[in-house]
Amino acid sequence: MSATTDLQARFEAVLMPNYGTPPLALVRGEGRRVFDADGRAYLDLIAGIAVSALGHAHPALVAAVADQAAAIAHTSNLFLHEREIELAERLVSLLDTGAGEARVFFANSGTEANEAALKLVKRAAGEGRTRIVATEDGFHGRTLGALSITGKPAIRDPFGPHGTDVVFVPHGDADALHEAVDETCAAVVVEPVQGEAGVVPAPEGYLAEVRRICDAAGAAFVLDEIQSGIGRTGRWFAHQAHGVTPDVLTLAKGLGGGLPIGACVGLGRYATAFAKGDHGSTFGGNPVACAAALAVLDTIDGDNLLASAAELGTLLEHEITALDHPLLAGVRGSGLWLGIRLNDAASAGFQAAAAAHGFLVNALTPDTVRLAPPLTITRDEVLEFTAALPAILEEAR
Repeated sequence: MSATTDLQARFEAVLMPNYGTPPLALVRGEGRRVFDADGRAYLDLIAGIAVSALGHAHPALVAAVADQAAAIAHTSNLFLHEREIELAERLVSLLDTGAGEARVFFANSGTEANEAALKLVKRAAGEGRTRIVATEDGFHGRTLGALSITGKPAIRDPFGPHGTDVVFVPHGDADALHEAVDETCAAVVVEPVQGEAGVVPAPEGYLAEVRRICDAAGAAFVLDEIQSGIGRTGRWFAHQAHGVTPDVLTLAKGLGGGLPIGACVGLGRYATAFAKGDHGSTFGGNPVACAAALAVLDTIDGDNLLASAAELGTLLEHEITALDHPLLAGVRGSGLWLGIRLNDAASAGFQAAAAAHGFLVNALTPDTVRLAPPLTITRDEVLEFTAALPAILEEAR
């Protein structure tokens, strides 16, 4: 029995079966490489689902976590600490807030950030505004509140009825959104790029229309940038490429670089819509997680990783689209967040073939493979993958 199969057997004996049994057991990482329990190395092109922004064992992240853990690892929300304040200041400074105010609530995940956003907009809405409008195929989390605005019936419907009145409209359809948003609507919740639907960007001009429709109806514009934020698309936040400002912004994943953290940012009147006691989190704003996030932001800034993500994302997209293979239908996305589109439901085979060649990717939908490598990936590593891509496609077919 291999070390991997032994761990898989132990996993199946004690873990709930909601994930199935993962095909690989990872034991360590270095840079963009990870190593499994049997010593095989892989170039990590999914980064823990767009989480490990600096790759693995990055010295800045390791030092920040170790130093903070050695100082104080937890305070709860009964006490303040400087790392939480510093991180909130940094996030606010990265936003294009105009003349408005912005304030941050820290949680432990993207789902929790969206839960906070739902409570925030309900608190701000006042009487009569009880409806939320969200998009079909959108994904915002699996706890009951976040699940209520997730437009995927297969994962949403088994856990109904839901306590939130939600109307779903097609992603990118401004006319349908206009029809759905009225004076009973508290908020519209959208992703600038639908991650779990297959890395599907919003059409040109759509986010500006969402902003206009929300303003006309007096509804909050909530942007879920849990996957797309923190440099993933070559900007700090994907919405900055669209010239819009949301009322509420949710973040997680890449923010902690591997440590669990989420953030709900309220802008304008939503900055102070929560009153004392309205929301809370025992672990939210944890000193170690905040120190990790600060190291991520410092490194992205200091190493010019926004420009690198844009440049290498363009290279990756160009190299993929230049290939002529009957299984390859194209690529979509931006920066280092791309979906390889296939002409058949072969993504699972693609993922397995890629792993056999030493690359970790994600079979996102039956005909889409997600790439979300660390922002620290190099040009040579991008070309290493694209050189192997014809063989991977052939084996997947």
